[in-house]
Amino acid sequence: MEAYAGRQFVGMDLHRRRSVLVRMTAEGEVLERVRVVNDVDRLAAVIARAGESPEVVLEATYGWYWAVDALRAQGAVVHLAHPLGVKAFEYRRVKNDERDAADLADLLRMGRLPEAWIAPPATRELRELVRHRAKLVGLRSHCKAEVHAVLAKCGVTVSMSDLFGIAGTALLDRLRDSSQLAAPYAARIGSLRRIMDGLDFEIDHTAGMVRGRLALHQGYAAVQQIPGIGPTLAAVLVAEIGDIDRFTRPEQLTCWAGLTPTHHESDTHVHRGRITKQGSRLVRWAVVESVQILPDTTAVGQFRDRVAARRGHNIGVVAAARRQLEYVFYALRDHHVRALDTQPHKHTDKHTGAA
Repeated sequence: MEAYAGRQFVGMDLHRRRSVLVRMTAEGEVLERVRVVNDVDRLAAVIARAGESPEVVLEATYGWYWAVDALRAQGAVVHLAHPLGVKAFEYRRVKNDERDAADLADLLRMGRLPEAWIAPPATRELRELVRHRAKLVGLRSHCKAEVHAVLAKCGVTVSMSDLFGIAGTALLDRLRDSSQLAAPYAARIGSLRRIMDGLDFEIDHTAGMVRGRLALHQGYAAVQQIPGIGPTLAAVLVAEIGDIDRFTRPEQLTCWAGLTPTHHESDTHVHRGRITKQGSRLVRWAVVESVQILPDTTAVGQFRDRVAARRGHNIGVVAAARRQLEYVFYALRDHHVRALDTQPHKHTDKHTGAA
């Protein structure tokens, strides 16, 4: 079957060091099962046997970037399987790498593959910077919590709201220069402060790289016109959402971000629960953060307070975040959000829902 000349489908079960590939015909007949070490040349040799423009599918799992780029360089049409869509693989009686790869290829050839979007290299690079900055900020927050914990052990009262502001820094300096803290506790706080100084530098440096990449991005500038969204949150939204044209309506974007409620329906029973959270965690964090302290003079702030008065603060914030993300959709698509204009007599298309 090596000389098979028809259209071929290839399922790839990608792992950290080795991967399994299964080639099959459009009718489902297996042509080859092979396990290869993760290497561009070895992968290219297998795909070369799959004919011209083979359809290849792999799961959106650990380290998929290099494999997608290598497959595309060989002329393959690459599909990325959504991990949640193929979760049913875990419930089979027999589960191994060859079965996983074959099932992926079967789903693809039958047109039943749940696909994830393959971000282009430029978007992936931007995401790398944005996510790295978010990790650095998380590490800095962890260090701050550690300092608070050490002071609590020593019975030091922190009267200021920000221990790392001007007054708080002065307190830490006095504790360092005095003998109020035992040497191990003082050494730990000093170490944490030096780590935070290094993290501050890295965070600012990474943020500068992000700003440089987005300097001419029209959507990035437009998103910052939405109340509550500044340069940092705008960068997160632009990087994580990517190509806005893959969404035709704002409801699709909010659903993709996991900000819509779950829906279970059977016969006459309908249950709508909490939001799905099956999307970008950073996008949800960014829009929730942007509406937390919005004043009630803004449209989203008023909407948040109205919902909160009826259903509670948390539900009001989530509902406002969903509304905020709808505005982000229009800002990225049109580079302008007409719903936020203060001038009277603004027209809304009742058929498309465009602001």
